[in-house]
Amino acid sequence: MTTPAPAASSAAAVPPVVAIAHHSGFGHTSVLAEAVREGAADTGATVHLVKVDEITEEQWALLDTADAIVFGSPTYMGTASGAFHVFAEATSKRWATRAWQDKLAAGFTNSGSKSGDKLHTLQFFSVLAAQHGMHWINLGLPSGWHSTTASENDLNRLGFYLGAGAQTDTDRGPDGVHEADIATAEHLGRRVAAQAAVYAAGRAAVAA
Repeated sequence: MTTPAPAASSAAAVPPVVAIAHHSGFGHTSVLAEAVREGAADTGATVHLVKVDEITEEQWALLDTADAIVFGSPTYMGTASGAFHVFAEATSKRWATRAWQDKLAAGFTNSGSKSGDKLHTLQFFSVLAAQHGMHWINLGLPSGWHSTTASENDLNRLGFYLGAGAQTDTDRGPDGVHEADIATAEHLGRRVAAQAAVYAAGRAAVAA
């Protein structure tokens, strides 16, 4: 006797929703945000770009209903920008109600220096996510550009693991963002969206 296959859960078939909450002072971080969006959209996810310095009540609602939120900001003076910090403090209303509990989170940043203390910005994002009870998604890539046979065009060329780090010369505009850093941001978007789909399918399976 053949056992019929279980019916697929309609909840698991719904594409995940990814929101990219970011600030860009001079346009470089916006280029990365767009790359994250493209990577996530490539998987079939629904993606929303939210500029945190212009956020509306409707966009706050988008963040509340998203499966994953990716934080993005330039690194200024060793941390996220002032505009992003204002946004982070404003999320305390969500913290109080646990509105973002168990969502997925990730992050990306850009600075003028190769290091530029970008790690501190990514750590700031991850702690913010932890305070909300979110689950952090790391970059999931080995470091690139670390041997004589490697190249600055490698994915994760700057060797960050917690999130996506980019470096852009301070005298160049948004068109100066390195192609490898853009590709790394696209990878982050795909990874977050894929993990959000797995997470949603798992919840649907448990509920069933």
